[in-house]
Amino acid sequence: MHPKALIEESANLIEQVFKFEHPADAVVSRYFREHRSLGPRERATLSDTVFNILRERLRLEWLARSGSGSKWRRLAILAFPGDRDFLKSALTDAEKNWLDACLAVTDADLLAPHRHNLPDWLAVALRAQVGAEFDELAQSLNRPAPLDLRVNVLKKKREAVLSELVQAGLVCEPTPYSPLGIRLRGKPSLSKVPAFVQGDVEVQDEGSQLLALLLDAKRGEMVVDFCAGAGGKTLAIGAAMRNSGRLYAMDTSGHRLDALKPRLARSGLSNVHPLAIAHERDDRIKRLAGKIDRVLVDAPCSGLGTLRRNPDLKWRQTPETVAAQAQLQTAILKSAARLLKPGGRLVYATCSLLQAENEDVCEAFGQSHANFDPVPVAGLLETLHVPGAESLCAGEQRQWLRLWPHRQGTDGFFAAVWQKKA
Repeated sequence: MHPKALIEESANLIEQVFKFEHPADAVVSRYFREHRSLGPRERATLSDTVFNILRERLRLEWLARSGSGSKWRRLAILAFPGDRDFLKSALTDAEKNWLDACLAVTDADLLAPHRHNLPDWLAVALRAQVGAEFDELAQSLNRPAPLDLRVNVLKKKREAVLSELVQAGLVCEPTPYSPLGIRLRGKPSLSKVPAFVQGDVEVQDEGSQLLALLLDAKRGEMVVDFCAGAGGKTLAIGAAMRNSGRLYAMDTSGHRLDALKPRLARSGLSNVHPLAIAHERDDRIKRLAGKIDRVLVDAPCSGLGTLRRNPDLKWRQTPETVAAQAQLQTAILKSAARLLKPGGRLVYATCSLLQAENEDVCEAFGQSHANFDPVPVAGLLETLHVPGAESLCAGEQRQWLRLWPHRQGTDGFFAAVWQKKA
């Protein structure tokens, strides 16, 4: 495709994404379905352009103000990835001069918001937590995330899979914390990689792998993944149970549970039972009350720990949506706790960086549930042979898991663990 047409397509797509009515990846996917003539290279360019703008919106919008013509075209030019000469072949002389002037702008010329590219309310909340590390955190959130895989221990050991992936031409290494993880370099397509097709590996961020490890589900137990979604953690838990016992994958979205089925087939698991529920007080939950050994509540949240992958979330979430999420999280955690038998383990987790969705929810739960004892996460991780367990945790007695992109190189995750009193 000629660069002029590519910039025009980019501008059209950016305008649709910036309505912020739907997740950016869903808008991009729909655009590609409606424009089937676009080839793989054009799709990659369009997608990269959109996500570059979402990551650095405040800086690019500030630079765009000095140009002329359509705002969306200006943004497309500023965020266009790859070869500058190819890009400039589509520009007028005035646009070339303007682009050169924009490229000459350094961080020293920018205000703080143009450097960190976060809405004010979120910048204030994160700075309050990490202090002097704020700039480093902000920079890490604006970098694309690596691609992590989890080895399916039912089928293979990590060393064997690493060897196979290298033979397949992929550049990869073991993840530093998860004993099941492999980190790939670049963005390789996995659809024809034998290890992926055969179910030897699944795509799962290293931080998410640690959440499933914390549940430490055993053979023959009754276990619930309370907010299973598309089932990444469900698959990890089922493998840890060695395909025995009974693992309920619950979710309010039947559509998300349907997406789990092909992954289940690939994994070789037969102990997983998808269960669509209407809400956290569904009668099907009541029938299991007091019968479950372990429950994972990977609660619906703002998702702000995944900004490396979903940069549109920082522009779609607000303090009001976060407060509403915290209310829902409290209700879900309370309902899930009823499932546990005496001595059972409860794990609460989010992919949020915000205290309101994490520590505050857990403090409130602890105050209203005297029959649950908090379990320090650092000790659990050490038992699970996770390196540097202390460095992954926060709070008194290192009681909470706290993963940060700038510290651990994972998505931002939080987890707390309780044991129901016997």
